[in-house]
Amino acid sequence: MIERISDEELNSLVQAMKNRYDLDFSNYEKKSFKRSIVRLMMKHKMESMLELWSRIIRDKQFFLDSIDDLLVNLTELFRNPDAWIMIRDKILPEFRSKSSLKIWHAGCSTGEEVYTMGIVLEEKRLLHKVEQLATDLSSTALATAIKGEYSLLILKQYMKPFLSFYPNKKMENFFDFSDKFAVIKDTYRKHVRFLNHNLVHDEMHERFDIIFCRNVMIYFDENLKVQVLKMFHECLKPGGTLVIGYYDIMPDAGKEIFDAFDVKTRIYKKK
Repeated sequence: MIERISDEELNSLVQAMKNRYDLDFSNYEKKSFKRSIVRLMMKHKMESMLELWSRIIRDKQFFLDSIDDLLVNLTELFRNPDAWIMIRDKILPEFRSKSSLKIWHAGCSTGEEVYTMGIVLEEKRLLHKVEQLATDLSSTALATAIKGEYSLLILKQYMKPFLSFYPNKKMENFFDFSDKFAVIKDTYRKHVRFLNHNLVHDEMHERFDIIFCRNVMIYFDENLKVQVLKMFHECLKPGGTLVIGYYDIMPDAGKEIFDAFDVKTRIYKKK
């Protein structure tokens, strides 16, 4: 079905969303965005781009509810454990003698990464001095992140990376369990501020020691990647750390403003 969506149809839809709702998807990677559109059309049993275009233009709530389908929110607890081990052992010790630590999770999705960081910070006895900002374009994903509530089926999927990081601990150390759900303990939630934010065109005036943006930029074209990386560079304090996803490729323009701290785990330092 993806082959049936022409570039002209895609551009028309993107322009309509920009004009109507001031959300700009024009620099999203085309094949990925077409797959997202196909997923949305199949979900609502739509036969044509015209049908989708018409529904989006006349039904604002439909469009807002569809953002999750247009964006791919992929996250999990302790995703890529070796990255968290590197952060725990090599990055966080820098802050033992500092009075505060400020972290931005850009594109936090449903919050698992935010709470992973909180758990790691507690282990390093830094949780009391941290302020975490967690942002995402999706209001639905943010609502889940704010609640910190996850189904037991989802939590079961996180057990392998969790045990790779904490082989001798249990999820009960960090979550309160009920019959169907687990809720992150308040200890980890109270240090987080959540905000709806669009990386494409919203500014950020705060300054951070560490910025996470993992597996978000894979959906951006080269120009948008560079634009976002320049914003991260501006938002990082001198010597600040940027953590990107395992599937994110640092473009050449990004290498001019960031030094590789550890290529394997995609950790960079501001030049």
